[in-house]
Amino acid sequence: MNALAALPGILALIWLVRKSHREAYLDVYLPAILLLPGWCRFVLPGAPDPTFHEAAILPIAVAFFVRWKKPWRFSLLDALVIAYGLFIGFSEYQNAGYSDAQNLMFDMMFAGIVPYFLAKGIVEPNGLRVDFVKRIVVLIALLACILTYEFKFAYNPYRRIFDVFFPGQGDGWVTTFRYGFARIAGPFGHAILAGIVFLIAFQLQRWLQQCGHWEQHFRRFRTRWSKAQLLTAALVLGILMTMVRGPQIGTLLAIAVTYMGKGNNPKRRAKFVLLAILLVGIPAAIIGYNYASVGRAAATTTSQESAAYRKELIDKYVDIALEHSALGWGRNGWPKVLGMPSIDNYYLLLTLMHGVPAVGMLLLILVSLVVRLLRNGFRSAPAKPQGSSLSFTLAGIYVGFAFSILTVYMGDNVIPIFFTVVGFSEGYLQAGGDASVMRTAERAAGPAPRFAHVLA
Repeated sequence: MNALAALPGILALIWLVRKSHREAYLDVYLPAILLLPGWCRFVLPGAPDPTFHEAAILPIAVAFFVRWKKPWRFSLLDALVIAYGLFIGFSEYQNAGYSDAQNLMFDMMFAGIVPYFLAKGIVEPNGLRVDFVKRIVVLIALLACILTYEFKFAYNPYRRIFDVFFPGQGDGWVTTFRYGFARIAGPFGHAILAGIVFLIAFQLQRWLQQCGHWEQHFRRFRTRWSKAQLLTAALVLGILMTMVRGPQIGTLLAIAVTYMGKGNNPKRRAKFVLLAILLVGIPAAIIGYNYASVGRAAATTTSQESAAYRKELIDKYVDIALEHSALGWGRNGWPKVLGMPSIDNYYLLLTLMHGVPAVGMLLLILVSLVVRLLRNGFRSAPAKPQGSSLSFTLAGIYVGFAFSILTVYMGDNVIPIFFTVVGFSEGYLQAGGDASVMRTAERAAGPAPRFAHVLA
């Protein structure tokens, strides 16, 4: 029954025959990574076991690389993404052998490297920037509405549906609770992973809304609220229903970074934001450290126990990670500390699994993108209308993401979503970034009236 995971691949083939790889990418691949669970696999004896989204991307990737006619603009980020994916596969092969490593190698290729190159090569070169972002926002807003079921009834509807076709594959994902409420997870398995995806979609929706890219109302019905307001409200609801502190704080950090790009003087705003982060962040970090340092035995609430657990992870596992710092221990090979089965810090987990170089490459991807996006945003400022800088929006996403994975592992669909956004960002920067948006707006506005420069 798990052959159902191949269905997106079949749909992608139909789209490729009837339409093009661009439509297949938007209509099949994006829904596969955003709406279908990443824990479901088509089990093939002796071969890698593809997920829904990996089955979808295979024919699209073949069509893309066969039909690509333009000279490819290689970048350092291209090399870094390839190196990151290959290094993780090599690390697992060295630690566990090919039989255990084949699925991870396949995942790093078709959930990491290929999604990056397709996003870079399809979106910007084909003028699909707004369509691409809109598709992500609409699908995740729809998902927020669907997951009100999980919030109310404390049962993931994805488990109810897909466990029938993929028995046993989703058993590791259970609905978790906070303050007596169920935390939504949907196709992402865990609420924190869902929170990261809602963070990304919320940031992108705010950009669409600020730029005025939405029509006033939905086609089928009209309300007192605009379409953009309803979509934003759905995404905020999604973030709240996850009830996960890491991505919620990450969302606030993302908003703060985006705030830098508003107004006529982003550099002055950046100084204000950095000062505010220092004034608030340093005391908050000290309070948080003291809050987590009491130990799980002395914790008075479940929240404090969770924070204490994350601190104890670092205390117990750093030395173990550094014993195999070059290539790690493999996905399941490191010595387990009694009572600490879950590594709720992706930087630590990645070090344990694949060594310090893997963490360094991931950090380099994140930091380099933030620096380049902010540089592009400052150079092109001020953006008109205010808040329409996609560079500051994307930089905020990576800052929020970098903070969020301090509290959870980066797994399942979050991996292809992350590399898809990274590829989109690289394509956007190579196209000129915010400067390209301004040129497009100027062309749409037409030539300036005669003597306008004098009046200005």
